[in-house]
Amino acid sequence: MKTTILITLIIANIFSAHADEMKSPLDTSVLIGTWKLDLSPHDSSDANFAIMKVHRIDENGFYGEFYRDGVTIQKGQINTQTHKIHAALISQDNSGSYNSSFYFHDGMLYGSTHAVDRDFLAVWSATKE
Repeated sequence: MKTTILITLIIANIFSAHADEMKSPLDTSVLIGTWKLDLSPHDSSDANFAIMKVHRIDENGFYGEFYRDGVTIQKGQINTQTHKIHAALISQDNSGSYNSSFYFHDGMLYGSTHAVDRDFLAVWSATKE
């Protein structure tokens, strides 16, 4: 009987700690800064790196540049419903529109970019500079 009560208390404590963790807001400001995107998962011969600069974050959005200087992030959105930082954006240059999404994990970004008009999907990771 004592063992059952002890196990029940331990389990209740674990769930309580997890529930408190899920209630605390995530610090989305970790996205602010310059990120170096490694495109090699898509093309191992690609020696070029792209950039993402996040200048500002508001309640559910973010603003900056994507791929190279001067390409403005459009409709940058952040979602933390699963208590992880997920984000998506649209960018556009002379060759077309790009839909990108990524998530933050252990100090890195992991994402993909779909080139709508160029018929390809690039997978990438990024480190903060």
